[in-house]
Amino acid sequence: MTQFQHRHLLGIEGLSPLDIQFLLDSAAAAVDVSRQAEKKKATLRGRTQINLFFEASTRTQSSFELAGKRLGADVMNMAVAQSSVKKGETLIDTAMTLNAMRPDLLVVRHHAAGAVALLAQKVECSVINAGDGAHEHPTQALLDALTIRRHKGKLAGLVVAICGDVRHSRVARSNILLLNAMGAQVRVVAPTTLLPSAIEELGVTVFTDMRKGLADADVVMMLRLQRERMAAAYVPSVREYFRFFGLDREKLSHAKPDAIVMHPGPMNRGVEIDPLIADGVQSVIREQVEMGVAVRMAVLEALGQHLSSTPVQN
Repeated sequence: MTQFQHRHLLGIEGLSPLDIQFLLDSAAAAVDVSRQAEKKKATLRGRTQINLFFEASTRTQSSFELAGKRLGADVMNMAVAQSSVKKGETLIDTAMTLNAMRPDLLVVRHHAAGAVALLAQKVECSVINAGDGAHEHPTQALLDALTIRRHKGKLAGLVVAICGDVRHSRVARSNILLLNAMGAQVRVVAPTTLLPSAIEELGVTVFTDMRKGLADADVVMMLRLQRERMAAAYVPSVREYFRFFGLDREKLSHAKPDAIVMHPGPMNRGVEIDPLIADGVQSVIREQVEMGVAVRMAVLEALGQHLSSTPVQN
């Protein structure tokens, strides 16, 4: 059986299609575990998992916590807002402090791109990127891929339209990398102000017209308008944004009749998506949340296979 050979999961970049396939297949099996009455496994029994979130994210943090506990790990959530970081401790100091606690798995979310990779160089445990700045969010891309695969039976050849605030989205970047690696055709749809420079170099087709971008799409993936990351006025107004780039029934009608609608959450209803669409028959948004736990179980389990069983000598 193919094994996951990486010590850390810092991004989709660097993963082969076989790595991705392995994690998706493992996550598919974890879905069945999560739906059983007895949800506990002993894979990570005796191991310590620390969730270190410098940015708040109830959904991602609770998902990683639940995943770790279902695998039998001892899970600790570190409240960074109340920690020494707020007193001026550097990221490296935090890494050294955590390393002294000898965790086995460290799940990190940070507002700065590259911060998680830097931490990984300073600790002896396995590190998982739960989102770093506008860089990557690998487990979100994996759970999105698992959701798509469950509905469409494949990823290769599908037309996936990623719409909205692509400029500030780590979710978009990780999804583009994963979907391209697995043979999907990726489109990005956004106003020019919300498109990063040289986005075409990632192998996507760019549209600034929502209806043209959604034409015959199999998957419509909406992104949150990340106003907290915007230092300038990227859109004239929320009302104007929804008029041209919000997903409503009329715009969705340009996609394939069996197209699925996705959103990484949290949603701004009435800003990037009409509530009728978010709760409609084509929406798989709630299923994405369930797949999140399964994917994070798969990632923790895959990295757990490489944890040393040799006691650390002083």
